[in-house]
Amino acid sequence: MKNREDLPTERIKIVKVAFLGTGLMGLPMARRLLTHGIETIAYNRTPEKLDPLRAAGATVVESSRDALQRCDCAVLMLTDARAIREVVLSGSARDTVKGRAIVQMGTIAPEESRSLAREVSDLGGEYLEAPVLGSIPEAKAGNLLVMVGSTAPQFDRWRPLLQHFGEDPRYIGEVGAAAAVKLALNQLIAALTAAFSLSLGFVRRQGADVDAFMEILRQSALYAPTFDKKLSRMSDRDYENPNFPTKHLLKDTKLFLGESQSLGLDDRALDAVREILEAAIARNLAEMDYSALFEVVDPPR
Repeated sequence: MKNREDLPTERIKIVKVAFLGTGLMGLPMARRLLTHGIETIAYNRTPEKLDPLRAAGATVVESSRDALQRCDCAVLMLTDARAIREVVLSGSARDTVKGRAIVQMGTIAPEESRSLAREVSDLGGEYLEAPVLGSIPEAKAGNLLVMVGSTAPQFDRWRPLLQHFGEDPRYIGEVGAAAAVKLALNQLIAALTAAFSLSLGFVRRQGADVDAFMEILRQSALYAPTFDKKLSRMSDRDYENPNFPTKHLLKDTKLFLGESQSLGLDDRALDAVREILEAAIARNLAEMDYSALFEVVDPPR
C-alpha cells in the first residue's frame, strides 16, 4: 500500500483548510484563502484575534482538535516548534492528525522540522514545510516567497494551495532544506539591519549628510532594499505597528546560532547581533519592529 505522500496529485482535492495561528502573518494569509473561496476553519490560542476572520466568513473554532477534525489540510503559522507541538501534537488534537496533511509555514529549525515530520508520519499524517519570506504587505497581496521542503510528489500536489500565498512556490528539497534556507535568509535580516544601523548612526554622529550617504549607497553594490524600508523608522525612532517584531527576529537568530554551532561554523558576528537584539528587548522593545535594534546601536543622547 502506498503512503499518502506518494499518491498522485489528482487523488488529493482540497475541500477544507484549517488555519492554525492567525497573528501578524497568519491573519492576512488566512484571508487569502477565504478570498479565493476556500472553506477555512480558523483557530488561534488568543481567541480575539479570530474576530476579523469570523467577519470574513471563516468558521471559527475553540480548539485545535476541532479545527483538525473538520479539515483535509492544516496550515500552521505558529510561533515556534514548541507551539506546534502544543497545538497539534499534544492532548486530544494528536489523535486527529491521521489522514491529514500538515503544512508548516512558520520559521523553525531544520532539525525541528525533521522531527515534526517523523512524528506526524508516525501518527499517520502527511507533513511538509513551506516557510515564507516577506511581510504583512506581501501576505495581503499574495506575493510571499514560498520555499517548500517535501517530497517531489507532495510539492506537485500541494502547489495549488501554496500559490494562494505566493504565485511561484519554490521546491528546495526534502524536509529541513526549506527551513534551512529560511533561517539563512533571516540571518541576513539580522546582520544587514545591525550593520546598516551602525553605519547610519556613525554618519549621523559625524554630522555628515544622511541623504548623500543614502544616494551613494543606493548606487553601489552594497545596497539592499531593506535599508530604505528601515531608514525612516530609525531616523524617526518610530517602531510601532511592526511587520516583524524584535522578539521574533531574536528567536530566529537563536535558532540559526544553535544550528550553525552544531555544524562547526564560526558565527561570532551573528552572536554579537544576538546580544544587540537581547539588549533591545531589555529596553521593552520586544513587540516593536525589529529596526528598534537601532536604539541599542545608536542610543538617544
